[in-house]
Amino acid sequence: MEKNRNCPACGLSRFVVKGSKNGFPLYSCRDCGTLYASHLPAGEEEAQDYDEYYSAQNLSVPDFVHKRLDAIVAGFSGYRKNNRLLDVGCGAGTMLQAATRASWTVEGLEVSPPAVAYLKEQGFNVRRAFLEEAAYPDNHFDVVTACGVMEHVPEVAAFTAEIARILRPGGLFYATTPNGAGGSALLLGINWTAVAPPEHLHLFSVSGMKKFLAGHGFQTVKVISEGTNPYEMIHFFRHRNKPANGDGNFDRVGAAYSLNESFTKSPYRRFAREVVNKMLHFSRLGDELKAYAEKR
Repeated sequence: MEKNRNCPACGLSRFVVKGSKNGFPLYSCRDCGTLYASHLPAGEEEAQDYDEYYSAQNLSVPDFVHKRLDAIVAGFSGYRKNNRLLDVGCGAGTMLQAATRASWTVEGLEVSPPAVAYLKEQGFNVRRAFLEEAAYPDNHFDVVTACGVMEHVPEVAAFTAEIARILRPGGLFYATTPNGAGGSALLLGINWTAVAPPEHLHLFSVSGMKKFLAGHGFQTVKVISEGTNPYEMIHFFRHRNKPANGDGNFDRVGAAYSLNESFTKSPYRRFAREVVNKMLHFSRLGDELKAYAEKR
């Protein structure tokens, strides 16, 4: 078992022990604030099983998600050259759908068999494979996306280097991942449901993500910090004295969907969400990071 691994973001070994969860000691990097498991899973007995990660219950998403992804994909238009976009960890296929609506030629990678079968039935070009196994040509894609993926990948440096290899020079890597130094991480600590080894092995901070991407073949890095979930904070403090450490049964994704959908119901709510997100970005306290990085 690997002990005391260096920070996956900045590579340094100065850390604060934050506690232990699911048998994994958790460290916070003193230099960049990234939160990470002390060691990677040792064999199948510790590793997360993704074979049944998706089911009929989580292969459908609310309409507002499609609208938001349409807006994100619209921002990729300046990178259109070969017209090829790859979504790594494509899950329910929402990014593939948005990119298809924008006339991109799309491909997807996913390791969960139910999700792959579902997307193939929808007519998408999806393969069941890890990125390093896919063996795409050098400089092949204009855009590679990985939404909610990096926190799952044990060898995240090799994963990101492979993305740099298959992107054309000047191509865009777009990624989202939980913020290990955001408001929920600071307030709830390791009780935050996004802190979930061996499923989530590292939660980058804003500065950690910038350092990481800059060290793996990318430039013009923009990292946005936004989003928060007061439902989980309220739930935690209501249940904090119960034996289950704040009731680990809280549905973080479902609650986030409900909260975000409520903010789409009127122009006033949408404006309020924009104001809150600007504050969270400025303070770096948003619960989610959105990273935009160009290949050098």
